[in-house]
Amino acid sequence: MPLRAPLERRWLHYAFLSRDSGQSVIANLSALGPDGDGHAPHRTTILLVHDREHGWHSSQFNADRPDHPWSSFRSPHAIGVAGDFDVAARTGVPAVKLRLRRTGRPCTSQSAAFGGGEHLRWQSEPGVLASGLVRLPGIERDVELLGYHERVRGRWSWPALGGWVFGFVNDPVGRSDEPPPTAVVFTLIQSRDPRAAASGSVMLWRRGRLVRHFPRRAFQVAVHDVLDRDQVVLVPPLARALGTAPAASVPRRLLITARSGSDRLLLDFRGSTAARIANPCETGLPAFSVHETLGACHVEGVVAGRRLDFQAPGIVEFAGGTGDADDH
Repeated sequence: MPLRAPLERRWLHYAFLSRDSGQSVIANLSALGPDGDGHAPHRTTILLVHDREHGWHSSQFNADRPDHPWSSFRSPHAIGVAGDFDVAARTGVPAVKLRLRRTGRPCTSQSAAFGGGEHLRWQSEPGVLASGLVRLPGIERDVELLGYHERVRGRWSWPALGGWVFGFVNDPVGRSDEPPPTAVVFTLIQSRDPRAAASGSVMLWRRGRLVRHFPRRAFQVAVHDVLDRDQVVLVPPLARALGTAPAASVPRRLLITARSGSDRLLLDFRGSTAARIANPCETGLPAFSVHETLGACHVEGVVAGRRLDFQAPGIVEFAGGTGDADDH
């Protein structure tokens, strides 16, 4: 029997890239359901690691995680304070043993309301530094990574949520112990009901400080072409044994144009590979897919009279679909 009510959800999301895009690390830690009154939330953790030479590797949804994983949102004013972040598949690989350190400040909390009283609230922070060890089958690599951290709170069901497009890019130029000179984060929430509830933002940081926020009405999103299906890997490993239905195609190119007054920003993301996370849908049988897409992003524009123009590796999430493949 399907569940009759949306679940309370709390997520911590981590995404990191090496400055030469040789290694990528993505982790999602979630607590689903109420906490308290004798009820314990259902916790899931999935770890994805991509290596330029060895491709994608993923844990199941039951990866080992710390009881209190590092999160900058627990210490909102502690810039420069480091913490441990150790996550590993039950089989031992993939695994990461990292030391994380924030270099900037998060954006203000943002929210979207949709469906019958359902909601989603998120808060983003780029410029997070990570150093340590990445372990793959038969391989260990010392890594220096630059990335992003986010927390999500809310109460929703996948069908009402519809989907989202999210991504970030940090300019890797500069010292490895300092915040990136420029960082951009964008989000587009595409709720099914009502469609007018679509919300999102494009945000620009300079050396750890948020300096520009473009609201949903100030930017446009376009996609072009699709990734070859051979470049999309289905994860976690058990998903391949569960008859997971085909998903919609993953866009190969994403173009975002933001403009407000004399400020303008253009992001041109070109994906090269993606991992499709087949998330179980608690209100039906079809899976809800989250595509973690890696690629190169060109950013250019003028904000507050200062021109910016750089290219760097980035990560984009394309998420959606608890119905037909065409619903993505």
